[in-house]
Amino acid sequence: MRSVVGLTLCLLSSACGTTSGDGVVVVIPDAGPQDAMPEDSPNDGGLPGDGGPQSVDRGLQQDGGLPDAAPSPVPGVCTDGTAYTPGVSVFEEATQKWKLNTLGVLGTRLSVADIDGDGWPDLLVRRHNRNTDVLSDDEAIARRHHWLLRNQGGRFIDTTIESGIIATRGAYAIPVGRPMTVVAFGDVDDDGDLDLYSGLDTREPMVLNLEGMEPVTITETSELLLNDGTGRFTLAAVDHALRRADGPDVPAAASFFDHDRDGRLDLWLAQGAVGEPSQDRLYVKTVDGTFEDRTVAVGLTTRPWMNLEDLNTAQGHTQAWSGITCDLNGDGYSELLSASYGRAPNHLWQARVEDGEVRYENRSIASGYAFDANQDWQSNQFARCFCQSNSGAPECAGVPRAQINCGQVNWRHDYDRQAFRLGGNSGATLCADFNGDGALDLFTGEIRHWWAGMGSDASEVLVNTGESTVRFERPGRMATGLEMAHGTANWDEGHMTSAAFDFDNDGRSDIYLGASDYAGNYGRLYHNQSVDGVTRFAELPVEDFFEHNRSHGVAIADFDRDGDLDIVVGHSRSRCNADAPNNCYPTPLVRFFENISAPGNWIQVDLKGTAGSNRGAVGARVIVRTADTVQVQEVGGGHGHYGAQRDRVLHFGLGAHCEARVEIRWPDSQGSEQVLTLEAGHRYHVVQGAAATVIAPPDE
Repeated sequence: MRSVVGLTLCLLSSACGTTSGDGVVVVIPDAGPQDAMPEDSPNDGGLPGDGGPQSVDRGLQQDGGLPDAAPSPVPGVCTDGTAYTPGVSVFEEATQKWKLNTLGVLGTRLSVADIDGDGWPDLLVRRHNRNTDVLSDDEAIARRHHWLLRNQGGRFIDTTIESGIIATRGAYAIPVGRPMTVVAFGDVDDDGDLDLYSGLDTREPMVLNLEGMEPVTITETSELLLNDGTGRFTLAAVDHALRRADGPDVPAAASFFDHDRDGRLDLWLAQGAVGEPSQDRLYVKTVDGTFEDRTVAVGLTTRPWMNLEDLNTAQGHTQAWSGITCDLNGDGYSELLSASYGRAPNHLWQARVEDGEVRYENRSIASGYAFDANQDWQSNQFARCFCQSNSGAPECAGVPRAQINCGQVNWRHDYDRQAFRLGGNSGATLCADFNGDGALDLFTGEIRHWWAGMGSDASEVLVNTGESTVRFERPGRMATGLEMAHGTANWDEGHMTSAAFDFDNDGRSDIYLGASDYAGNYGRLYHNQSVDGVTRFAELPVEDFFEHNRSHGVAIADFDRDGDLDIVVGHSRSRCNADAPNNCYPTPLVRFFENISAPGNWIQVDLKGTAGSNRGAVGARVIVRTADTVQVQEVGGGHGHYGAQRDRVLHFGLGAHCEARVEIRWPDSQGSEQVLTLEAGHRYHVVQGAAATVIAPPDE
């Protein structure tokens, strides 16, 4: 059983009532004007007028500062705050302890969500596998593709079947289990639990060929599944718009967010695939609870791949491989990002309020997110092969000879010199404040090959300049310490999944980079050493964390509730080669690595929205300040390469500091703010404008 310290921080009045059980009510002074509304205030939605959400200083004092923070009477649990030291192990494998090997959990796509609301982060694992040699038993089929694992406080149990997440809409000769391409969790019906969007690529239905039976074709669609609060899901109405049953559906990523801050969760869908450029979609939840496609109405329209000008200016559809939403200029509204495969431009849509409606402007090129500025095509080995045979072709004079055998044709001279073709194959994009200046930066993961040359974009940090018109600078991997050595001259980088998290609680976001699908690729961990706003990382030797070949899929959470962040990683068996370094393992077993460093102080914040915010507080922005660090995080609703999700409980390392000033901007129409001073060593449950409760982990 979980023990609860019922310490209520009364933020709206100078007195509080009593609490039940062993809880203790502590009266603290009013923190001053914070634009908070009581829980029973009407949720009338709507956009603000003058001084509303477009005013980023709402609730500030006349001198521009935030109101005085309410002091915390909670005793802290404070350490000396020693950060990571080279040569000291940070993680210890706990795969067997958490029963992942016993359960036979195999996969590459990982998401974290507390599906039953018990305070323990649960895990959804999916295996990207369309093989047809499956068994005619529902549990066996489910176990081959999906695992919903409930956290029992030190081990996982498999609840896939009873949860209902693999329920099918159609009826089949055998129980088949519905496939999923993309997933995202969010409290869609605002009843206090996490529902599930389960997206499916409907271009090519899965066909099961079973011995002694006619082939079984699975004709499912994307679905919304509603949670009953216990972790059991049921399909939403058959006419639900998110099913996209009337047209092609090629989802590559999904993010729940509140695009207009009316208290209802909307859904951003990055659409497309290799060879299938598609229009990304925004579905807005209406007052009557249905979803409406508002893509065109809010200005998100792109064009089919028909002319080079559209592609070079990022006006064409995406071959989406990732997506995310986050507020990049601090105005209270989320920007929409869709990362593309196929050396095609990434898309960034900046939110703007026009005539009382949130609309979007395509700033893919202007922001610097579409692709980098390096347009060097002459270092592409296949371009060199072409020029060797076509010396009179435009711009071929002086191009060096190729370093490969030129028997293979892989260059279209008029097409492949275009700006959009000198971009990247973009996997997951992360939103995180890497340099501690209070603005969310980006990290993009890319697939890159040595033969493609310097024009092909590399995985790197994009530093937010802090301007109201969103713009990024690219210092480069060498300048930021993200450069990596390769064992051979003919290398490949397969950076599709990644995570930003503070592994040593020093108050800076580190990066775990999943590297997969090619020889020599393995998971890499970069320690954030940024100082005075200058972004800088240092790579850890694998001896200090763990070695994991072909690392594909990553989930981060404080799974054991001990105050530091653990990591679960997946494994790909694509392009295995026993004669090459970092070969595949025998199976794509998911592995658990428990954080054993625990050197620094920390706080965790679990937010509940009321009074016009969505109940899960998706989009809430939390700034944590100590004497020498500033950190900013937002509650997310899904992101990444075919659906990843971090725990909605936000974790902040404090280094040597024993308390922090915590500023919360809620995702309601007013941009309400709440300010607290919180002591280290606790998880805080903060209800908008009402109370914050310290919840202790269970007794061992």
